[in-house]
Amino acid sequence: QVQLVESGGGLVQAGGSVRLSCASSGLTFSTCAMGWFRQAPGKEREFVAASSSGGIAGYADSVKGRFTISRDNAKNTVFLQMNSLKPEDTAVYYCAANPASSGVYYRAEIAYRHWGQGTQVTVSS
Repeated sequence: QVQLVESGGGLVQAGGSVRLSCASSGLTFSTCAMGWFRQAPGKEREFVAASSSGGIAGYADSVKGRFTISRDNAKNTVFLQMNSLKPEDTAVYYCAANPASSGVYYRAEIAYRHWGQGTQVTVSS
């Protein structure tokens, strides 16, 4: 049974930093493409960042230069370091896994088979 469990969310002031973690189990993490998505109130879920199995990363334009995705294959965990946070970054953040990846990362939700339950990040102004 595959599980993805996000943690690290919370309330932070604008300009601050938060590091999200997503611990996985039940899959071969080292061969998975991993992604982070977010959903703000009243909006559709959107792509934030992704990592190929080999660590090649891609970012949404809105977070490029502020967020960094990384992974620790030994710990089956993917991270999202979020710096210079803005109120518009407020959302529920989800991690997702594609266990059938071929060395690339994916921006589309449909590419991901497994999803975590999400963790709330609230940025106050």
